[in-house]
Amino acid sequence: MPLDKEKIKQVAKLARISVDEGKANNLSKDLNSIFKFIEQLNELDTEKVEPLTSILNQSLRSRNDEISDGKIREKILKNSPNKNEEFFVVPKVVE
Repeated sequence: MPLDKEKIKQVAKLARISVDEGKANNLSKDLNSIFKFIEQLNELDTEKVEPLTSILNQSLRSRNDEISDGKIREKILKNSPNKNEEFFVVPKVVE
């Protein structure tokens, strides 16, 4: 299904974007080459191919959830203009 300039302009109008003549020509060529590539992919036989969740043939390793403060509390609090011991002091927002 080749796309011509008129179809490109129609889609651009529906998408509410401006496309001049030069861009319409370039878009037409680019989209037609993309559609040709998609048609090539559709010709592939993928019946015996298992779907992948990753390119690696490994299952995900489990790890324990461990709570950690990162031991950088002092570094973080140095960024605060106002602090009270271990906490940030922020202006009251809700009355």
